[in-house]
Amino acid sequence: MVKPSIIAIDGPAASGKSTLGERLAQRIGYLYFDTGILYRAVTLAALQKFGRVDQEEEVSILSEVVNIDVRPPSLADGRNADVCIDGVDVTWDIRTPEVDANVSQISAYPRVRRAMTLQQRRIGQRGGVVMVGRDIGTVVFPEAGLKIYLIATVEERARRRFHEITARGDTADFKRILAALRKRDAYDSGRKLAPLKPAEDAIILDSEGLSIDQVVERALELVEKA
Repeated sequence: MVKPSIIAIDGPAASGKSTLGERLAQRIGYLYFDTGILYRAVTLAALQKFGRVDQEEEVSILSEVVNIDVRPPSLADGRNADVCIDGVDVTWDIRTPEVDANVSQISAYPRVRRAMTLQQRRIGQRGGVVMVGRDIGTVVFPEAGLKIYLIATVEERARRRFHEITARGDTADFKRILAALRKRDAYDSGRKLAPLKPAEDAIILDSEGLSIDQVVERALELVEKA
């Protein structure tokens, strides 16, 4: 079977893109590339250089010169990829609470988004990659050999996130999660730069009522057909 060199998976928050992307990549021997880690990497670089992220011009310039790379995992420590900034392994450094608290602001800067699109294309053009995000099929790789747009109702996505949080032993408020997802959907779909929407030639994969194993099997069928 000749597989598509680049597989794009897009969809709204909490639709299961990351889980699908990681498992699909494992099944077909591809690199799993969650494009959100690039924004985390820029956030870390900005915090290390400036100690803050609210200076849009400084951060934007930094995003245009910093070199971020994503490679298959070199260590069996739970990572699904190596993430490096200027050759330094920062795979776990980008997962700190400080990065969590600042990444949304960084990702809203237009120049940063444009710079990260170029970085995503550079990495993805090596081929053999399952790339996950919100604008992969429409902006980053409109030429991808297979584009999957994963959906589920906002209520279903809220239930999944609620169960994910409570399964860790943490407390969660379903209504707040639901409201937050609705707000995120409205923001992602309404933003001027790279709004969330399926590419015209994307295949809509509805995960409503399906287990993750069933979703992966359906995605594998799409890979075979592509």
